[in-house]
Amino acid sequence: MTGKLYIVATPIGNLGDITQRALDILRSVPLIAAEDTRHSRRLLEHYGIATPLRACHDFNEGSQAGQLLDRVAAGSDLALVSDAGTPLISDPGFQLVREAHRRGIPVVPVPGACAAIAALSAAGLASDRFAFEGFLPARQSARLTALRALASEARTLVFYEAPHRILDSLADMETVFGSDREATLARELTKTFETIVRATLGELSGFVGGDANQQKGEIVLVVAGAKQAAPAGGLAAEELLTALLEELPLKKAAVLAARLTGQPRAQLYDMGLRLQGKLPVEKD
Repeated sequence: MTGKLYIVATPIGNLGDITQRALDILRSVPLIAAEDTRHSRRLLEHYGIATPLRACHDFNEGSQAGQLLDRVAAGSDLALVSDAGTPLISDPGFQLVREAHRRGIPVVPVPGACAAIAALSAAGLASDRFAFEGFLPARQSARLTALRALASEARTLVFYEAPHRILDSLADMETVFGSDREATLARELTKTFETIVRATLGELSGFVGGDANQQKGEIVLVVAGAKQAAPAGGLAAEELLTALLEELPLKKAAVLAARLTGQPRAQLYDMGLRLQGKLPVEKD
């Protein structure tokens, strides 16, 4: 019987954030594939785990994947960990997991900490729809191009950023998104000097620029989505919904109107019910 490939999330700072299931799996598997064996060894030693480690990172994953999965295909379980958080989320592991699926090897996620989700949960910005963009390009020209492509994105945007580029990235976001766009800086999450600040991009630039400590550590930027312009032709939401209801069922019409106007879908659905005479008209 084939073994299993476990994708194991590890703490992003506070070692207490690892799950009991993750610890059980790291103890039971015969081998752990780790982004940085020295880093992961410290975590294992903290919990008294002696499982052997094998390096699997961006520079050797292509050559290691086949050898590691040969072991799994022969019946030996394998756990994959990154330096912190959930593997594959801006971390190595994609080639290994894709090849495992190609071979029909079971891939089992073991959920836990993820800096992007932790930041989003505490950002105070819309979290019902969001886009994770990972790290922006290091070169300014490419970074500006990437940001311009997101300028009209209505979903909340989540970025990782290196400390030595945080000021440049904030400046470029101001240029593309505007200084008044709301955003949250989440730095060193779950660690001793955790910082979570919600402000405008302009205010965050001043805050980070005025404090060298804010230019250190692991950084997540959560940026509010763009406000949606009025529909083409200047139609009001009610006019747009009325037109859509001539061709579509109410549920689909409400979804499309929400995309075009930026108004809540539930609110537009209720408006549609009133237009169809299925709810009483609201009176002032």
